[in-house]
Amino acid sequence: MAKKKKKAPTINATSSADIAFMLLLFFLLTTSMDTDRGLPRKLPNPPDPKNKNEDIDVNKRNILTIMVSSDNRIMCAGEEVDLPKLREKAIEFIENPNNEEHLPVKKEVDLPFFGKKMITDEHVISLQCDRGTKYQTYIDVQNELAAAYNQLRDAAAKAQFNKKFSELDKEDEKNAVLKYYPQKISEAEPRNYGDRKKK
Repeated sequence: MAKKKKKAPTINATSSADIAFMLLLFFLLTTSMDTDRGLPRKLPNPPDPKNKNEDIDVNKRNILTIMVSSDNRIMCAGEEVDLPKLREKAIEFIENPNNEEHLPVKKEVDLPFFGKKMITDEHVISLQCDRGTKYQTYIDVQNELAAAYNQLRDAAAKAQFNKKFSELDKEDEKNAVLKYYPQKISEAEPRNYGDRKKK
């Protein structure tokens, strides 16, 4: 007598969709996504339409021009520099420790917590890049300029509050340091400046 073949038990697949949905939801919630990072900048207020465009007389000694060529060479005040030297130049320009005539004008300002200090609050760092400049070079230059401000702010905060600027937890203390060393970076629209090679 022939034996009957046993049928394999069928798998209940009714909850498979629910399980797949739960797994998908789990991975979506636990996976970190790459996000674009930007450079922190405080934009100026929009111009008042009632005011007519007027030429502003800017003292040339208050402007530090930094140009980055298409071959990624950095020119600071007409001199070719590398990244570490750029930070040094920026710090010297922002602070003007010896009140040099070719560096920004210093004026006396009464700052909260610090009292009367001579600062260069009218200085401007003008950054101009060629269209062919590598993005990484642009970011490196921005990082060095930001590091110059951070170094000066840390020194001021340590001298007055015995803390780094990033460790200050009171807004009025932070604002005092920001008034001491206001960040002023102006960026021109990229153009074809070309290679600035040594002659």
